[in-house]
Amino acid sequence: MAADIQVLVVEDEPLVLMEIADFLRDEGFVVFEAATADAAIAVLEGNAAISILFTDIDMPGSMDGLKLSAAVRNRWPPVKIVVTSGHRMVEVTDLPDGGVFFSKPYDHGKIAASFRDLMLSQP
Repeated sequence: MAADIQVLVVEDEPLVLMEIADFLRDEGFVVFEAATADAAIAVLEGNAAISILFTDIDMPGSMDGLKLSAAVRNRWPPVKIVVTSGHRMVEVTDLPDGGVFFSKPYDHGKIAASFRDLMLSQP
């Protein structure tokens, strides 16, 4: 099932991005990568099959991960949203409807399981 799931990982720390992207690929997900919200929007515009956005909150550029999440919810409503941060605690009310939050450091296996659960539980 994971091979059918396309994920966009947005993370400005190159080693963190590489680590989670490699793990998700090993789990069978199709992974796209972006280091900023602006780059993430460009990736989404070019890849209609992306079904999950996994974004860090604190990033350089025109918007942080929470603003990116809101923008994605508005433009691509079917995309599931998972947000992470090592510096902030986020309330469910801070996230777009259906959004999920993980604090860093996160368990890679729990991230992958969350992605699978999101795809099974929501149309």
